[in-house]
Amino acid sequence: MFELTGKVAVVTGGGSGIGAAIATLFARQGATVALIDRDASAAETTARTIRDAGGRASALQCDVADTGSVADAFARVDADHRRVDILVNNAGIAHVGTIQQTAPEDLDRLYNVNVRGVYLCARAAIDIMLRDGGGVIVNMASIASLIGIPDRFAYGMTKGAVLTMTKSIAVDYVKRGIRCNCICPARVHTPFVDGFLAKNYPGKEKEMFAKLSAAQPIGRMGQPEEIAGLVAFLCSDEAAFITGSAYDIDGGATLLR
Repeated sequence: MFELTGKVAVVTGGGSGIGAAIATLFARQGATVALIDRDASAAETTARTIRDAGGRASALQCDVADTGSVADAFARVDADHRRVDILVNNAGIAHVGTIQQTAPEDLDRLYNVNVRGVYLCARAAIDIMLRDGGGVIVNMASIASLIGIPDRFAYGMTKGAVLTMTKSIAVDYVKRGIRCNCICPARVHTPFVDGFLAKNYPGKEKEMFAKLSAAQPIGRMGQPEEIAGLVAFLCSDEAAFITGSAYDIDGGATLLR
């Protein structure tokens, strides 16, 4: 089950964290994976690890917020593989702050990656998918797209847009062979979390990590591999009847709202 043999998958933000876990699982399930990341070195490291394990993967440097960069990356994937069956829009950035603590340039920065980036990559992928009979898109939203989270004004705004884009793509292409869903994780233990703690709580990283973990009803953060498992299911033929849906994967965080 959940086999992806013969599929070509593009994973944005594939150089680390959730994106790397998704790409690694896809390759293990038989897909050929093209990792897109602004950090070319990180993407190549993930791709090399996949290849060393016997999988098929390539790395492409790409700024998802830049129209030309996205066009070039997808043209390269199309030239190399002649198709795109799966797109995972995982690339994203965060910002901590209320509306008063969010400068216009902060809002623009998050919009450009988290909203414009999803739009540009989905648009490029859909052009190829329609030519070849269809495909699957999974977008990375967040529980912040469903509930209010303190000090996440800009981040919540962008993830709300991702949720709405998901539904719009799903309804527009449901009869043309393209499925589109999104997932809504709570806090996941990634290098971003470790960097945030080191920057804001030097010397108290372990204490704050435990506090952030305990804040979720299940008592811990999610793991990138757990997110990857849900994404793999949604991109597989076993999920062929699913489109336009948002899946919580949050350790019970939305149960208390």
